[in-house]
Amino acid sequence: MKKLNQFAFLLGAIVALSSCESEDKQETPVPVSQFKEVKGSGDIAGKLAEFRALLGDPVNSTPGQTAGRREITWDGVPATQTNTNSFPGDFFNAKDTAVAAGRKRGAEFTTPGTGYRTSDNDFADLLPGYSEQFNAFSPARTFAPVGSNKTDVLFKVPGTANGASVNGFGVVFSDVDTANSTSIEFFEGEKSLGVFKAPVRTDVAGVSFLGVFFPENKVTRATITSGNVAVSNKFADGGQYDVVVMDDFLYNEPKAFN
Repeated sequence: MKKLNQFAFLLGAIVALSSCESEDKQETPVPVSQFKEVKGSGDIAGKLAEFRALLGDPVNSTPGQTAGRREITWDGVPATQTNTNSFPGDFFNAKDTAVAAGRKRGAEFTTPGTGYRTSDNDFADLLPGYSEQFNAFSPARTFAPVGSNKTDVLFKVPGTANGASVNGFGVVFSDVDTANSTSIEFFEGEKSLGVFKAPVRTDVAGVSFLGVFFPENKVTRATITSGNVAVSNKFADGGQYDVVVMDDFLYNEPKAFN
């Protein structure tokens, strides 16, 4: 009987230790204490002004800043890198000291697709019907991933390879037709801070805006889902397909992430 009691005690200790180790391995979710979601469609000027106020002033044009915000409108992309499928994902975080400061904005893009494309004709060179579907919010260039509807935005200390974080990030979308087709998921490290849905278009201009600001969290990455199918010469909008492109990106000054 004594040996049985000793065995039971040892077994219980092993189970308890295993349970503790299992609990230690469980990931603790990042607490999201609060956030401010700003979104709208149609006339989005007021929503953009509201979100810019959250991000701060001024709009920075050089690296090494500690406050203010960054904006990407794509209109500074040269003709040689427009209407091609080879737009570089690090174009707006150039690390070469000889490159102009305007290309050092602390945002790099990756996609499970094959690349990125900026367009000055609403992607009509891919499919003529796109010219009636898409509209640039800040003329004339728009932006989309190639071979995928997913874009990962990685924040860096502007002009460097060093990881950074922001508190807020927003996107202007063109031609969101279907509820839940277009969204942004925010991450602090590898932990999700939530998925937020872009509103459906409401007028002939067809633009929508979605931005989220986290005053107490550090956003290191944002995953954009633009529509439910990639922009290409194969998929016309309508029916089961909601093809969406992007225009302005807005975010506060990226700061080193610790």
